[in-house]
Amino acid sequence: MGGDHGPSVTLPACAAFLAAHPQAHLLLVGRAQALASLPAGIDARRCTIVPAAEVVEMDDPVEVALRRKKDSSMRVAIAQVKDGAADVAVSAGNTGALMAIARYVLKTLDGIDRPAIATQLPNATGGATTVLDLGANVDCTAEHLLQFAVMGSALVAAGGRENPTVGLLNIGEEVIKGNDVIKQAGQLLRSAAQRGDLNFHGNVEGNDIFKGTTDIVVCDGFVGNVALKASEGLASMIGTFLREEFARGPLSRLAALLAWPVLMRFKRRVDHRRYNGAALLGLRGLVFKSHGSADAFAFEQALRRAYDAAEARLLERVQRRIARAAPLMGPPGDATASSAGPSVST
Repeated sequence: MGGDHGPSVTLPACAAFLAAHPQAHLLLVGRAQALASLPAGIDARRCTIVPAAEVVEMDDPVEVALRRKKDSSMRVAIAQVKDGAADVAVSAGNTGALMAIARYVLKTLDGIDRPAIATQLPNATGGATTVLDLGANVDCTAEHLLQFAVMGSALVAAGGRENPTVGLLNIGEEVIKGNDVIKQAGQLLRSAAQRGDLNFHGNVEGNDIFKGTTDIVVCDGFVGNVALKASEGLASMIGTFLREEFARGPLSRLAALLAWPVLMRFKRRVDHRRYNGAALLGLRGLVFKSHGSADAFAFEQALRRAYDAAEARLLERVQRRIARAAPLMGPPGDATASSAGPSVST
């Protein structure tokens, strides 16, 4: 029900996701009338309709979403994870409300003070850099940044990179650079690396995100959200540039046509829709956030990312890494078994 477009986008995305994942099962959470007629591509045998009477609007204050709308599709979807009916929840709704409800319903893991939002940004290597936090925590301590690094490492490892490199976002590579929080975080990250808990590369700068210098870049939510919005702006600028070049005249059109294959490959590489789906890390359950303006293609990517995380047992990986880094972070998390065959509530 969430996002700028609701079921007109999410349901076609669900149909495409099911076609590509024959073992998946979807719990479609929302108002009954909105889910009464499913698209032709959706196999009703692989979907369960879970009714919810209310919807968290994109402009609803967190207090309204958390305290007043107790039968919202967002809350009911997250409750499916808590109750074990679903392995992971996906929403394109209000980010602040999603984080608040997820934290209230699922609670945080032992050893984690604050959940973080993590997603991928395309880089020059042809892959992607995982960046966290992207806006959940504006003010962070050094210990929070260490927790983000541990959780981010588990997320990337779940994608097949077992010993991912971690960079601490700073205004320079030198150890003496940065404010007191960044310097303290650097010390904690180096200690974690010496213990074998992390593969810490050192300080990185903003351009290193897109160079692909490290697999993971850790920062507070204020800086991370600015970096995310800047990358989305870049993709939008490229699209605008291409349209303007075609409108300039015959010679520009000819030049653009000659370069078209290269331009399209580049545009595809930086297309933020391909990287849609941010993980809310540090909770006692898996929750993924889709961009609110996502189209069907982008929302399908969020479903894919969430399903892959559940299949790779991301929650268990996070718990194990937290337990290993406990002397630097706090009390260890409890191991929790995940069920086989991921199901997704959306």
